[in-house]
Amino acid sequence: MATRIDKEACREAYNQVRDDNTDINWAAFKYDGSMIVPAGQGTDYEEFKSQCGDDVRLFGFVRITTGDAMSKRAKFTLITWIGENVSGLQRAKISTDKTLVKDIVQNFAKEFMISDARELDEDYIRTELKKAGGANYDAQAE
Repeated sequence: MATRIDKEACREAYNQVRDDNTDINWAAFKYDGSMIVPAGQGTDYEEFKSQCGDDVRLFGFVRITTGDAMSKRAKFTLITWIGENVSGLQRAKISTDKTLVKDIVQNFAKEFMISDARELDEDYIRTELKKAGGANYDAQAE
């Protein structure tokens, strides 16, 4: 059966992460049978990481604050998580299913495809987002 997505519910979760007036900084989208649905959202990145199990495949939309003492900026990333125990067929299908998610999650600075939990480290994601952002004016880092 072809994969479908709950557009309205997923769009609502996406918009809450993008909204500067909420503390929500991540939303996860998981499979419920052949339907991609919101699977949670929150304010703590560790909560998001806890959803990324070995038997799970999911998409995450995450807000990371970057910048220096003079300027803080919100950067967004799309994370595709594929757990180590996910079958080959499901791994292959996630690439085509991602287009459904990208119809809703359209604004992000960098995209990650991750299957190693160590790459979910928040500092690693932040560093990669800084690189994707171009010039780094943080004088404190030198």
